[in-house]
Amino acid sequence: MTGLTGRRVLVTGASGTFGRHLGAALRAAGAQVVGLDLRLNTDDEFPVLGCDLTDPAAVPAAVHDAVERLGGLDLLVNNAGVGGPAPAELPPDEVVRQQLEVNLLAAWRTTAAALPPLLTARGRVIFVASRMAVLPLPLAAAYGVSKRALVAYADALRHEVGTHVGVSVVYPSMVASPIHDSTAEAGLSLRGVSRPEPVDGVVAAILRAATARRAPRDVATTRRGRLEMAVARHAPALADRMVRRTLAARLAAGDLDAAPLAAGMLRRHRGR
Repeated sequence: MTGLTGRRVLVTGASGTFGRHLGAALRAAGAQVVGLDLRLNTDDEFPVLGCDLTDPAAVPAAVHDAVERLGGLDLLVNNAGVGGPAPAELPPDEVVRQQLEVNLLAAWRTTAAALPPLLTARGRVIFVASRMAVLPLPLAAAYGVSKRALVAYADALRHEVGTHVGVSVVYPSMVASPIHDSTAEAGLSLRGVSRPEPVDGVVAAILRAATARRAPRDVATTRRGRLEMAVARHAPALADRMVRRTLAARLAAGDLDAAPLAAGMLRRHRGR
């Protein structure tokens, strides 16, 4: 797949920040696009079908409907995702459950439903993960766990279907979008922790993965991202020190003083 003209593409989370920009870019490149999102949206430039991706009974029918509209399927982009604060020291709650459902299991069941037409077309699957899949941050355990598990799923899938379907994972860092709202409301802003990057760069990385002669295994969205991923994978102790240094600076500046979910960590750091 070295071009997108006439390619049939299904995008999940199609009404979100990445989804809208990605759908527009795919259409501009000549692709046919159908989206899936929690709610039906008739205002977008491409059809977005309503589907709760956490409902195992709803996903196969929605994917079938999308494939019927497209007349087949060449590319699936698993883009749907949710975030939220979730300290690792606290028991998992509904916030944790939702992130695992949307970020991991929804992508798994969507991919499983889409595989028959993808195998027929010898198409591709792209998973939108996160830099936190390889460089986890404190107080956001559910997001990091769900995205790391998504990468593990992609790796297993590649072994099973990689002879016929290309499997790629894209690793964005922080992009301004509503996904961060609940974290900011909890006093756990990513300011000073993750360097923001433009949504256009993430979209460009997804398009590179879609059009490369061979489906790339892992795709960073920036040069800094490539460096961070290399450090996290090949020098994990150094990556840990980087995170601890950043965290210490935030604690010293009082950035987390008003965050109840960080209370335990604050006590331990200040009581040493």
